[in-house]
Amino acid sequence: MIRSEWFFWLVGALFLAMAGQMLTDRSNPRRLGSAAFWGLLGLGFCYSTFVTGKRAPAEPLGAAVLLMICLAGFGRTGRGTVRTTTPAQRADSARRLGGRLFLPALAVPAVALVCAVGLKKVRLDGRPLLEKGSETILGLGLGALLGLALAMVLLRERRPAVALHAGRSMLESMGWALLLPQLLATLGAIFARAGVGEQVRRITTAVLPPGSVFAAVVVYCAGMFLLTVVMGNGFAAFPVMTAAVGWPVLVQQAHGDAPAVLAVGMLAGFCGTLVTPMAANYNLVPAALLELTDRYGPIRAQLPTAFILLGANIGIMYLFAV
Repeated sequence: MIRSEWFFWLVGALFLAMAGQMLTDRSNPRRLGSAAFWGLLGLGFCYSTFVTGKRAPAEPLGAAVLLMICLAGFGRTGRGTVRTTTPAQRADSARRLGGRLFLPALAVPAVALVCAVGLKKVRLDGRPLLEKGSETILGLGLGALLGLALAMVLLRERRPAVALHAGRSMLESMGWALLLPQLLATLGAIFARAGVGEQVRRITTAVLPPGSVFAAVVVYCAGMFLLTVVMGNGFAAFPVMTAAVGWPVLVQQAHGDAPAVLAVGMLAGFCGTLVTPMAANYNLVPAALLELTDRYGPIRAQLPTAFILLGANIGIMYLFAV
């Protein structure tokens, strides 16, 4: 049986290898902080195995996270000189390869779909081929490995170190923002445990007109949108607004279809992702990587789409989910 844990170890090993590269890169003025930040992350992926197996305490992970926050917060991470080809070489490669350049990227979702739908049912010696409950994660991991192999074949590159250096450069460009989705999703879980959703529920039920399903739909979807804008992640807003309006009002009181209500509610939250600088890895980092003159250009371009989709989600939920 292929276990998801193996891919977490692989991710941890990659972070550690890149941290080693950063440590020896003297063109990075903050190489020590960068190596420490990503090295701690890599060690966390490996150490977590023992924490989830109840064979080691979780406190060292918490200490590592706090140290990483200090390193990022005090600006101790940086970027070295990018080792890449010239613009002319990249343009020539793009002309030569054309649409084939998209094959490695398309391989990732394709393999993930195959694993989640097809290989999920395959069994060997009475045991599932893929670890139960982790088929999608394993599909993403296998897809990434296949995509890497395809890219190396297309580019006729035989040295894995080249891919590692390219990945490290991208990692340094994105910086700590790469971890924002995980951190903000954790923040949402903390808010839910702290009872924020219950307090929001009391406020909304006191304000909502009795029996007005449409008003409840608008509050749920708009709340998901606004909280996502503030927190930068739909996964962070979801437990709060679902505990406040989605489940008690739309599902329990209005007898809405729970999977449909919650799925459309999450989509409403994703509309907020399009228009918030808090979703730095989604909106600000691409602007920096593409060297756009307008840092907030992607957000401005996505504003009309975000509000149109929010209205569409409100309509879909009211007409078909409740």
